[in-house]
Amino acid sequence: MNKPAILVVEDDLNLGFVIQDNLVMKGYAVTLGRDGEEGMKLFHEQKFELCILDVMMPKKDGFSMARAIREHDLTIPILFLTAKAMTEDKLEGFRTGADDYITKPFSLEELVCRIEVFLKRGKPVADTEKNIVLGTYLFDYANFKLKNQQHERTLTSREAEVLRLLFIHRDRVLKRDEILKSVWGDDDYFLGRSMDVFISRLRKYLKDDPTVQIVNYHGVGFKLEIATAN
Repeated sequence: MNKPAILVVEDDLNLGFVIQDNLVMKGYAVTLGRDGEEGMKLFHEQKFELCILDVMMPKKDGFSMARAIREHDLTIPILFLTAKAMTEDKLEGFRTGADDYITKPFSLEELVCRIEVFLKRGKPVADTEKNIVLGTYLFDYANFKLKNQQHERTLTSREAEVLRLLFIHRDRVLKRDEILKSVWGDDDYFLGRSMDVFISRLRKYLKDDPTVQIVNYHGVGFKLEIATAN
């Protein structure tokens, strides 16, 4: 059985080696880059299942690297390691296409838990979830594809997870903390803010069909509403 391949890019070499050693002991194949430029070179040379990027790096910072990765691969999960505590800095990370973040200092147990949540996404998908009809859209959850007659879009891992969850529970209002715990594994305040970024993006993707709406029930949660033809 092949070990899941992870790219770690961290300019603090001591921390980078500690992360690499611990993840290798957990059964992962880890490639370590020392800055953003080297990280991009490694990304293009090898096939990875997850990228872990430091935000503040020489030559190419984590935000720039995430944008560059997303130009080539919209589905690979990206996890930021960040010392930044400002909410806007973290939201900027999600806007670049990242799926999650972990703030330094962090425990290696927490990092492993975040990785496991991501890699569970790679398990086989039930046939009933491979092609989901959303009004005039077809949502291929297994391949992160959302398409209608005019467009086909590849979603990120987190976007696909959120849309799938809303579809599964489309008969009711899905509470904010339910979404956060199911998709991110936590329900803290900042992750709630980041979830709103993902919801806004999904609304934009679905805007061609007015019969499909993600409705915000303020202070409670969201509901995917699909109007049926009379």
